[in-house]
Amino acid sequence: MVDSLFDDIRCYNDDELQDKFDELFQNQQFLGLMPKVFPNVPLSEFIKQIKQIRSVYQFQKNFIVPFLVDIENKTSKGVTLSGLDLLNYNSAYLFISNHRDIVLDSALLNIHLLLEGMNTSEIAIGNNLLVYPWIEDLVRINKSFIVRRDASIREQIKISTHLSEYIRYVLTKKPQSVWLAQREGRAKDGNDKTQPAIIKMLQMSGSGSFSEKLRELNIVPLTINYEYDSCDFLKAKELQQKRDDENFKKSQQDDLFSMETGMMGIKGRISFCISEPLNNILQNASLDSLMAKDQAAYVASLIDEQIYKNYRLYEGNYVAADLLSGENRFSSKYTEAEKNVFLDYVQKQLDKIQLENKDEEFLREKIYCIYANPVFNQEIALNKK
Repeated sequence: MVDSLFDDIRCYNDDELQDKFDELFQNQQFLGLMPKVFPNVPLSEFIKQIKQIRSVYQFQKNFIVPFLVDIENKTSKGVTLSGLDLLNYNSAYLFISNHRDIVLDSALLNIHLLLEGMNTSEIAIGNNLLVYPWIEDLVRINKSFIVRRDASIREQIKISTHLSEYIRYVLTKKPQSVWLAQREGRAKDGNDKTQPAIIKMLQMSGSGSFSEKLRELNIVPLTINYEYDSCDFLKAKELQQKRDDENFKKSQQDDLFSMETGMMGIKGRISFCISEPLNNILQNASLDSLMAKDQAAYVASLIDEQIYKNYRLYEGNYVAADLLSGENRFSSKYTEAEKNVFLDYVQKQLDKIQLENKDEEFLREKIYCIYANPVFNQEIALNKK
């Protein structure tokens, strides 16, 4: 199996970069954006530097890392990455994580892997977010591969098989690590659940038993924690819009605004927590003895359990949990001053929501859910026998 079989979705290779950059330099929209992304670098100098790029690694190190470190410094109180001691730097892993931010979840993971001396992962990105052709080219330069979502049910089976084959190819033949969200789209209520359909898709390639195909993927659950979700008010707004109109669908402009808000909004403390590889956890589990319909669900539940255990919970999470439940079980986790800080934050987020029939009580509850559900899920996971 070779790269050319996946030309429609794969990342671009080193020898393709300059041709793709030349195409980008013909796009006025792309050129107009660069002074905003790199305000201290004249456009002519930016183009000159890009023309010297000879590898994806060089592009990420020289351009993507400084850009994201600048965003990190401006919008957060810092990022920590833990659990690298559980991994072999020479192995490829399939990171499956909860999904909070459209762009930064995988982007921040990659730059911190790079800064720690580990190779970056290839990133799965839905084509619904690639609203302009030049955006698709740019993300494929930056080690992203495309998940096609605009297809009929019949076509989707073929597309899912193709995607599964590509992910397995990347992990076993390149080999490179891969980042994949645990579900299609972000959890709007903070209740992170791995979709069994993701596991079923991954099993559409490879050979051998269910467990043999699973082990080959070398899955590592990954927990992403933001003290503040910059898009919390947009998620709450979308939930009301769907409540009031069952046919409501976000526009491309909505997605672009969510991407911008997520990147530039204040996030507080951020942490990425790597779990033990799933293969180690599965050593005593007889997956192949389960009924076929239960295998994917069981694997999804194991991933969820590891993600929940590695939540790094902040004061606001505990405040939200108590406010939502009407109890004070977690009052020892925060002070009255910290509670007031969180309440003030929530009100400011609510004030950003513009809706004709704005239901502030409903919206407030949904924002509380975003922060409280990780508390409840971790409690269940830690108490599980």
